[in-house]
Amino acid sequence: MEGAGENAPESSSSVPGSDESARDPQALPLEEESGDCARSLEAKKLCGYLSKFGGKGPIRSWKSRWFFYDERKCQLYYSRTAQDANPLDSIDLSSAVFDCKADAEEGIFEIKTPSRVMTLKAATKQVMLYWLQQLQMKRWEFHNSPPAPPAAPDAALAGNGPALHLELGQEEAELEEFLCPVKTPPGLVGVAAALQPFPALQNISLKHLGTEIQNTMHNIRGNKQAQATGHEPPGEDSPQSGEPQREEQPLASDPTTPGREPEDSPKPGPKSSLTISFVQKAKRQNNTFPFFSEGITWNRTAQEKVAALEQQVLMLTKELKSQKELVKILHKALEAAQQEKRASFAYLAAAEDKDRLELVRHKVRQIAELGRRVEALEQERESLAHTASLREQEVQELQQHVQLLMDKNHAKQQVICKLSEKVTQDFTHPPDQSPLPPDAADRDFLSQQEKIEHLKDDMEAYRTQNRFLNSEIHQVTKIWRKVAEKEKALLTKCAYLQARNCQVESKYLAGLRRLQEALGDETSECSELLRQLVQEALQWEAGEASSDSIELNPISKYDEYGFLTVPDYEVEDLKLLAKIQALEVRSHHLLGLEAVDRPLRERWAALGELVPSAELKQLLRAGVPREHRPRVWRWLVHLRVQHLHTPGCYQELLSRGRAREHPAARQIELDLNRTFPNNKHFTCPTSSFPDKLRRVLLAFSWQNPTIGYCQGLNRLAAIALLVLEEEESAFWCLVAIVETIMPTDYYSNTLTASQVDQRVLQDLLSEKLPRLMAHLGQHHVDLSLITFNWFLVVFADSLISNILLRVWDAFLYEGTKVVFRYALAVFKYNEKEILRLHNGLEIYQYLRFFTKTISNSRKLMNIAFNDMNPFRMKQLQQLRMVHRERLEAELRELEQLKAEYMERRTSQRRAMSEGCASEDEVEGEA
Repeated sequence: MEGAGENAPESSSSVPGSDESARDPQALPLEEESGDCARSLEAKKLCGYLSKFGGKGPIRSWKSRWFFYDERKCQLYYSRTAQDANPLDSIDLSSAVFDCKADAEEGIFEIKTPSRVMTLKAATKQVMLYWLQQLQMKRWEFHNSPPAPPAAPDAALAGNGPALHLELGQEEAELEEFLCPVKTPPGLVGVAAALQPFPALQNISLKHLGTEIQNTMHNIRGNKQAQATGHEPPGEDSPQSGEPQREEQPLASDPTTPGREPEDSPKPGPKSSLTISFVQKAKRQNNTFPFFSEGITWNRTAQEKVAALEQQVLMLTKELKSQKELVKILHKALEAAQQEKRASFAYLAAAEDKDRLELVRHKVRQIAELGRRVEALEQERESLAHTASLREQEVQELQQHVQLLMDKNHAKQQVICKLSEKVTQDFTHPPDQSPLPPDAADRDFLSQQEKIEHLKDDMEAYRTQNRFLNSEIHQVTKIWRKVAEKEKALLTKCAYLQARNCQVESKYLAGLRRLQEALGDETSECSELLRQLVQEALQWEAGEASSDSIELNPISKYDEYGFLTVPDYEVEDLKLLAKIQALEVRSHHLLGLEAVDRPLRERWAALGELVPSAELKQLLRAGVPREHRPRVWRWLVHLRVQHLHTPGCYQELLSRGRAREHPAARQIELDLNRTFPNNKHFTCPTSSFPDKLRRVLLAFSWQNPTIGYCQGLNRLAAIALLVLEEEESAFWCLVAIVETIMPTDYYSNTLTASQVDQRVLQDLLSEKLPRLMAHLGQHHVDLSLITFNWFLVVFADSLISNILLRVWDAFLYEGTKVVFRYALAVFKYNEKEILRLHNGLEIYQYLRFFTKTISNSRKLMNIAFNDMNPFRMKQLQQLRMVHRERLEAELRELEQLKAEYMERRTSQRRAMSEGCASEDEVEGEA
């Protein structure tokens, strides 16, 4: 710890309130080069005696303690005396705040840490303010400069010194705006404070009795050793070892120092012996507390030597000042002599007498001009002296006038006091009581003056407290901002590492799944080991949740909209697949958190009022942040249904439903329990969402009687409820989808438009993904069995919620073209996996859940809006028109066949009934 105390002068020299900043700048080089180690130690170290309020119950009292600040750890240690080797306890200043109260006793201040509050008391108010300012600067220095490596402290200081000085200088200037720097109180702080008398034994700490005993034994042992060897205590002129002498020798005297003889360098002066004593005891005790290891017994001889050296420094400083003044005078004389020399040289260098005569004339003219200037200045001086005498006379007259007025005022005050006394005696004292003494008014006046002085002192105390608290708030705020920036950087790093961990874990699980598929139903040691590994992998999440480790973004059971993060499959293979999917989703989310999501949130926050534009289109395709999604969806829905919306319409539909039951009410009630079984908002018995969904569907069935209710509308309304949370907003969102976005007859009894879109999708797949369609056609796979529900509920049952809501963001603005884009993108995303399958049954099984394996929303969006281009709405409309005509022709042909079949059945039944009637007649005749 010697290096810390000796290599830190630069950081502590800029602290407000230190003596270094208040000294004469001309005296600094002399003091720095004189090797005054005792004064440098005193300036570097923040230490001194303070009273600490402590104890328990009735024995709480003030106890004097020696406090010392450790720069490396930002700890404030304290012990009973400065000579104790081991501290009693420490205070962590890195997270502490400081406070002083104006109404408290003078010198009392508090250090508040998250774990406790320390109440301390300084000898004077100046000492208190000095400690508070120094502690503030030490805390700021600790938060702004990383700790120097112990192996090379000089190099670290050399590298970080300029930046540290700059930051500390800025902080010092900012703090000076709040509270002026406090000068170092002489003899009350620093190493010199150790010369104060030791605290009495009643200040012993009962809480740290073991440490007190160790310190006492250590001091006794040191005294005995000093007496046995016949030497003075460590720190005197007779050091105990030569090694510290060699280490500290350069500090005592530098041969290159101006004003000293080189042969003086080997002699260890009293100042160097003082520093040597600190180093000797530090190496002998080998502890980590800088000042307690350097604490020594100061004797009278050392004090006298230090005082003599201080006196010598003052004398040398005065001598230096006088020498500088003499140098200035000599410099002026030298300039005059040089001017005279130049004039004489010009006179001698003249070639002819004519030139010399001209130089003499020039000098005569200069002398005459200077004489005139002297006369003018003399006249001006005389006028100014005359004016000054007149001003003095006026001032004397004014002073006499003021004195006269004051005498008159005093006389009037005496008269007023006498009259007041007389009136007071007449009204307050009966005739049988003695009157007030004649000096009562003076006493009242003095008491009022004392009160005013007390109030002034209180105002000054509150002003000082306010300035200090402002500086404390300012510095703590800056420290908090720096800590927040560091925390943000660490969280970003943790997010990246966790994302990589999720990717590795998902690859491991995917490898287990491939091995499981390759082994099949074989019963061997490998398959048994594989099943065991799969079971352990599925149980990782439960084990992590029960551990004490803290995760940045743990995989929660439900996402922000209530959907299960990991689907609850019963089949073991699908459980492993669900876990892989959850890990991949989490890794993509963590990796895109800073790079994509944060800039996107900033763009949405700066967007302002929503207006249809190309920028809004791109933002909607990228996805709306959750905090903006309800507002954006309401605006998009209003844009669609503003011609249909009427105030009070929803409440009127609800009242109509309460008046009589709708025919579709029974089917709505059945579908409520089947709506999103993987969402907690629709499965929890106490949730209000099922009731809201019921009212929204019933209101729509009254709003659109041609459709009434169709299976699939419950999922559309449920998504709207989860995002918008208001029934009426969800109702109008459902109206916008069914009546304005989707084509007519999309949800009718025949589902004509839905069937048309399935045929259009087949054509687009053949155009965009011909290889995939050929593979599916080879195995006779009908995609409409899978994709029909995608279009009917806009992927509500297919994609995970994170991707689903991004699809809806663009769908509500651009319409059904977005559904086609994402349907093509889903097949493109999984094209390689599908092409690996060569069995129709396996393909159907994979297509049943393959949309849930999509985890990278950015990749899917890029495929949908970039890889699928060109994708023109005109082409989509033409394909719909062609397939609608074909479908309607097929439906007409089907209706015709149905009618013919019904006619044949009717004629057959009529013929059969006629035959039965004739048989009955024959039997009757018989």
